[in-house]
Amino acid sequence: MTVPSDITIAQNTTLQSITLIAEKLGLSTVNIEPYGHYKAKINPTDVFAMPAKSKQSKLILVTAINPTPAGEGKTTVTIGLADALNRIHQQEKSGERTTVAIREPSIGPVFGIKGGAAGGGYAQVLPMEDINLHFTGDFHAIGAANNLLAALIDNHIYQGNTLNIDPKQVFWRRAVDMNDRQLRNIISGIGKTTDGVMREDGFDITVASEVMAIFCLATDLSDLKQRLGNILVAFNHRKQPIYAKDLNAHGAMAVLLKEAIKPNLVQTIEGTPAIVHGGPFANIAHGCNSVIATRVAMHLADYTLTEAGFGADLGAQKFCDIKCRLSGLTPDAAVIVATIRALKYNGGVAKDELTTEDLPALEQGLPNLMKHIENMQDVYGLPVVVAINQFASDTDAEIDLVRQACLSRGVEVALTQVWEKGGAGGEELANTLLKLLNDNSHKPSQFRLAYDSDNSIADKIRTIAQKVYGADDIDISRSAMAKIRRLEALNLDKMPVCIAKTQYSLSDDTRRLGRPTGFDIHVRDISISSGAGFIVVICGPIMKMPGLPNRPSAEHIDLDDKGNIIGLF
Repeated sequence: MTVPSDITIAQNTTLQSITLIAEKLGLSTVNIEPYGHYKAKINPTDVFAMPAKSKQSKLILVTAINPTPAGEGKTTVTIGLADALNRIHQQEKSGERTTVAIREPSIGPVFGIKGGAAGGGYAQVLPMEDINLHFTGDFHAIGAANNLLAALIDNHIYQGNTLNIDPKQVFWRRAVDMNDRQLRNIISGIGKTTDGVMREDGFDITVASEVMAIFCLATDLSDLKQRLGNILVAFNHRKQPIYAKDLNAHGAMAVLLKEAIKPNLVQTIEGTPAIVHGGPFANIAHGCNSVIATRVAMHLADYTLTEAGFGADLGAQKFCDIKCRLSGLTPDAAVIVATIRALKYNGGVAKDELTTEDLPALEQGLPNLMKHIENMQDVYGLPVVVAINQFASDTDAEIDLVRQACLSRGVEVALTQVWEKGGAGGEELANTLLKLLNDNSHKPSQFRLAYDSDNSIADKIRTIAQKVYGADDIDISRSAMAKIRRLEALNLDKMPVCIAKTQYSLSDDTRRLGRPTGFDIHVRDISISSGAGFIVVICGPIMKMPGLPNRPSAEHIDLDDKGNIIGLF
């Protein structure tokens, strides 16, 4: 039997009018701004003026084990679980409602190798082509705001430089939402004197821009504008900091973002309202959707499902220690997504042999899952359920081995088949989650943070490395230590840290799978995102501008004679 592609499933789905989707959240046509028939912006001011749907609204974080080539399906499970919860609400006629609040995809990986981020199979948010390509223009607005600031910096230097900016100490880089390694490091201002001041420059992918981080952490337009003004862009010749507000850039930047800051409303295949907004990567940024979108979802629904990028060592850690710390959000539980295949890969099985039963390899790979469970339970105090994204090749013996290992930690395991069956394939997980949240026999969330912001930068990095990654210690380069001392001298050290490292391992070495021990975390560089409110710690060969693979997905994406998109997953 031929398995239909994600885009075929999506294009064969009859979508509901966005006004009907809005009504499911208690919103009227005056509370939304439609972008066509199936997308809309939500006015958060209107929403927060309305009575909350539930004073006990639950926030559930969906995270995962470290990603592997075998795939885990975290976004797919998040969407399918939301559909499953709404199926149960309808069956029980409880009057409760669930929504999902997730990130927008970046165009770069869509045309690269990763693909989109709208789910898969029968657990997708729609219209998937729009969501994966341009959507409502949020990322373009973020890129424009980023590049406006870059243009104002260089124009200020060219026009006389009254702030005495040192061109060799300009930190602000340009941004484009595309994988383009050619732009990582450039020389700008080449040409005639009237073409600007020549200096070293470069591009980051838009999702790595501090404007994206600010966009996702701001609580409203006023907060957004203030954060934009606090961006540290350069030092002057006297080694004094220059901020965006010194260039009077933040007002115009906020103007470019005033529509984008409104969360986007779409729907799942089964008609569950989905709020898709913001999208920083988790390996180079903080990996969470916008605070505004999450708060809007919680205000309108009894249960809000949100996800954080990559594994729990990256996305979930930053969700807790950055997003929740800076916003005051408190999660009620965590769902950790895993597959039998990915666990066997962590146990040393080659990618083309993962469909064969291999209990010893599975046992070797299980410590990766156990470490993520420990992090959520012991470090962050969250109740946990494990979702096994089930494949036909999974055997009863393999499933039982995972189940018994999780039960040893007091964690229930639920099988999911949402890719194949949509919400119906997620009801076991939904019922397990509801029991975890609402049964008095289960210990409620005792959410806490991993470290105190007042700790030194080195101590904050060490705490994450040791508590979350399982490292022995940290090794900070001489140049990174010099930058730490500079931040301390500027009193910019009392912020949370955002560690940029590989997503493929708990360590900073992509080759060390499973649950590695006996390693240090190597800090190569330090930068400050003072507007966003965190310190970026770069470990290993992490770059803020990805490149395209040998055979990019772009080679297979096209339009047919009727103008329909084909080849998109």
